[in-house]
Amino acid sequence: MVKVKKTMTILLAIVIIIFILLIAIYINHKIHLNKEQALLLPVGTMVEIDGHNMSIYIGGSGEKTLVFMSGGGTCSPILDFKSLYSLLSNKYRIVVIEKFGYGFSDVVDKERGIESVLADTRAALKAVNIEAPYILCPHSMSGIEALYWAQQYPEEVSAIIGLDMAVPKSYQNYNINMTMLRLSQFASVIGITRLLPGVSESDAITNGTLTNEEKEIYRAIFYNRTATTTMLNEVKCIKENASKVELNNIPQVPMLMFVSNGEGTGWDKESWRNYQRDYIANVPNSKMIELDCPHYIHDFEYQVISKKIVEFLSYL
Repeated sequence: MVKVKKTMTILLAIVIIIFILLIAIYINHKIHLNKEQALLLPVGTMVEIDGHNMSIYIGGSGEKTLVFMSGGGTCSPILDFKSLYSLLSNKYRIVVIEKFGYGFSDVVDKERGIESVLADTRAALKAVNIEAPYILCPHSMSGIEALYWAQQYPEEVSAIIGLDMAVPKSYQNYNINMTMLRLSQFASVIGITRLLPGVSESDAITNGTLTNEEKEIYRAIFYNRTATTTMLNEVKCIKENASKVELNNIPQVPMLMFVSNGEGTGWDKESWRNYQRDYIANVPNSKMIELDCPHYIHDFEYQVISKKIVEFLSYL
């Protein structure tokens, strides 16, 4: 009996210590968030979609419009793509859409079926008077949205440039670990992520061409937009969304696919490359370019990618 009481006392003490520690971490997090508010002034334009604010960046000039679409969980799409689109802005109009839950856009607990996601994207473009046709430049998970867009509104999509984009079969045997994602969300909300060395140093920061000020903004966004509720809702729907795209015909629009070595995707190199290779096998005017770099290819090989994009679009 004495041993049981002693054990219970020790366990209670541990629980109290953990609770106090979490409170201290959270207070520290809130203090930093308040300081970082000065860095969180929208880089692009804010538009109202369904009563919520969505961020959209518009830059460059040219007859063709490139719409950059971020992968799942990319906390700052506008800054993440900057190393690449800054090399293209002298020839094309550049648009970067930050979906709800990303970048400077509002975090919204909203259904993230593919129809809803695409409706938001198209509404944002309409709000800033950016008219079709568009050249879609999706990274990773947004490849599913881009393909669905081309299926449903073929007159709006003149080409797709995949930046290591996912295709429907990528998610066929995809196992979603929602428990880990919710733990990541908890760690972000409490501020535990601030204690993890280097966790905020994205590929855009370490390998791209961002200025020191832009890097600080990126870090501030990271601590505000990691594993948001909207992002988690998106992940929960991704297999179903991919299945809907799989049921429709492959869009017959010109496609240029840049493919990574698989690092950071969760798949081995050949499996990941074969998904994309097989998908465009019967698409006229399509090309696949293999790159020996991780998943965020636009943060590593932006020079090569920009040159190949210009070359590809010169024939359209």
